[in-house]
Amino acid sequence: MTVLDPRPRTGERGREPASDGAIGSEHKLRRAVGPWGSYSWGYADVGADIYVALGLVVASAEGFSNIAFLFAGSIYVCVGLAYTELAAMYPMAGGGQLFVLRGLGDIWGFIAGWAVLLDFTIDIALFALFSAGYFDHFFPNLSQPPWIIIEAAILVLFLLGLNVIGVRESSRLNEVASALDIATETTLIFIGFLFAFDPAFYWHQVMAFATHFDSSKLLFGTSLAIISFVGLESIAQASQETRRPTTVVPRTSVALILTILAYALAMSNLALGVIPWQTYDPSAASSNPALAAAMCHGLSATACSNAHLAHENAPVAWLAIHLPYVGSFVAPLIAILGTLLLLISSNAGVYGSSRIIYSMSIRDLAPKIFTRVQPRFRTPVISLVVFCVIALGELVFAGLTPNAANTLGDMYAFGAASSYTLVFVSLLVLRYTDRDTPRTFRVPWNVRLRRKGESFEIPIVGVLGLLGISSVLGMVILTHPIGRVAGPVWIVLGIVGYMIYRRRRRLPVTGSLQRDWPAVQLEVYEESGEAQLAEEYREALRREARKHPS
Repeated sequence: MTVLDPRPRTGERGREPASDGAIGSEHKLRRAVGPWGSYSWGYADVGADIYVALGLVVASAEGFSNIAFLFAGSIYVCVGLAYTELAAMYPMAGGGQLFVLRGLGDIWGFIAGWAVLLDFTIDIALFALFSAGYFDHFFPNLSQPPWIIIEAAILVLFLLGLNVIGVRESSRLNEVASALDIATETTLIFIGFLFAFDPAFYWHQVMAFATHFDSSKLLFGTSLAIISFVGLESIAQASQETRRPTTVVPRTSVALILTILAYALAMSNLALGVIPWQTYDPSAASSNPALAAAMCHGLSATACSNAHLAHENAPVAWLAIHLPYVGSFVAPLIAILGTLLLLISSNAGVYGSSRIIYSMSIRDLAPKIFTRVQPRFRTPVISLVVFCVIALGELVFAGLTPNAANTLGDMYAFGAASSYTLVFVSLLVLRYTDRDTPRTFRVPWNVRLRRKGESFEIPIVGVLGLLGISSVLGMVILTHPIGRVAGPVWIVLGIVGYMIYRRRRRLPVTGSLQRDWPAVQLEVYEESGEAQLAEEYREALRREARKHPS
């Protein structure tokens, strides 16, 4: 193996910003991802979320599950726009962790990256578990522990091997599965609203919850609904391996935002108009014989025998079963595609975690061993192995609890909410501190302000997004008994490790290293073929130097 960017740099004692870009190394990450590949990386991660979240949210927020999805989706739009602007500005590996590092400094950049690492490792475990659950739609006897945990572990090991081979091969898997799922979900929604949706039944379920309104259930359901929109940063994570990233990333990000929001809102409203919300609550179904009988009304014997499995481990397949005329054919297809899409979402977690720690290590936020790249495949093998092992540990731990999916899902929103909060703060700060970097995409609805004689713009969407994601973080802390403990413990352990590492390297523990960000950025622009942006950036730096001569 070789270590990326071994070039020596000079600086203060104990301050060795050894490799901010890692572009000039012999074994740099290769650019193999095009526009559809970029979109499918994001869709592979976010598009699969509804296959997990639909049942969890409907069981929690009941007749107001559509409101929960709408609120979480509105925040997702704000998050997506913020990521689009920042990813187009800084097309390098790291995503939100890099944006926070640029805006707020080293320790906050580490916290943002470490929080997302929690999410990505859980992503690996949770989506491998549900991938096995949809597969077991055809094999109900395998749907219970320990077999389903063993199946999920085998899938994680398979994805580890796939990512060691390289991003191009893993990107092809995403592209094929994403195209098939978009076609199938669109068909499911069209047929469902045309032939199965009952407006009277829909309003009955909505008004029943409104009549007996329970704010704790709505808060809990809303905090789970954010799960449906976690993963947009996969596009940003792949930007250093994307061709023409400052052009491609904004387009694919906006397309993904609109696609996922439309599907999540359509699925949640369709579910309320087709089947009782109680069928998504395993405890309600098992304790109510009349409800259990109603679940099987009109279904074949095979579908009825798989009812418990379908509504708990394969919620979208359970919805498809109830479609008239085509349900018996669409449900198995949904189960197959759910298996595949959840598998590639787990794959996006494998990919994302390795690229985050890679980005953190080249910037002295984590040990340098994570910068090592396998010469033949040019992939960060050590990073891949370490975080897949962590995901396997989480999977085994969850398997020892009464409900593995709930245990993993309970922590899933904490990491994303924490990281996204810091990203919004960074977006606002960078609007003032980095006005020179070209913005090929800008978050809309801006207010111009002046400070110390210089003007800058504050995005209203960014402020609203910060307030919204902060409220979700509060909901997680208030309503998730496992997440409010495991999440902060993960952060604290990471900070302790960060401080030990920085102290041993004689680097500032609470301060930041001096970095030549303009040189790194120009190198990325030129390496990725963005010559016009490079010249635009040079001219902005020259203007700034004339205004503030040293």
